[in-house]
Amino acid sequence: MNKHDIRELNVDREAAQEDIEDIQGPSEEQAMAAVRTLLRWAGDDPDREGLLDTPGRVVRAYREWFKGYEEDPVAYLQRTFEEVEGYDEMVVLRDIRYESYCEHHLAPIIGKAHVAYIPTDRVVGISKLARVVETYAKRLQVQEKMTAQIAQSIAGVLKPKGVAVVIEGEHHCMSTRGVHKPGVSMVTSKMLGAFRDNLSTRKEFLDIIGNPVNRGS
Repeated sequence: MNKHDIRELNVDREAAQEDIEDIQGPSEEQAMAAVRTLLRWAGDDPDREGLLDTPGRVVRAYREWFKGYEEDPVAYLQRTFEEVEGYDEMVVLRDIRYESYCEHHLAPIIGKAHVAYIPTDRVVGISKLARVVETYAKRLQVQEKMTAQIAQSIAGVLKPKGVAVVIEGEHHCMSTRGVHKPGVSMVTSKMLGAFRDNLSTRKEFLDIIGNPVNRGS
């Protein structure tokens, strides 16, 4: 094998390694190096005592904050119960606290979600509804998208007569930077089936959760 062949082999190995990294994602060491870079960019010294362990802490925090990428919300809805004695009224789980992060600034979005559905012939454990919210929240998010994702996943698996999702959230990208307006909540909703087509059904749901649209009026 001549030198030219060796150089080509090395290039091929480097390309293969890059392909593997693209599939697997950056390593923990690479992520920690990125945190150190940001610390230096912010004007501090990542080698000083108080910051020595910060890259590792940040990586562990990110693993917790964004664990939703490793979870399947649909899987939580697969186990259902059919022995409901003909119950066909709405099921509502309200005030589900969530913590998410804005995909534009990586700033927190903190608030609560309200979820309802009208079953056809089966129901799901209420904790599973909370887990669906949690899974989507633990990803980089836009609140409008998260609202739709939660509603559509419930509708797709349970096939209910209707699904309603209302999400309230304080966006720290607005409260701690930019216009600096703390205490402001954004409200988004997604209504499907009976909740979209029937005004009285939608009103009943909003009355149960305390209609965030009308608060303060």
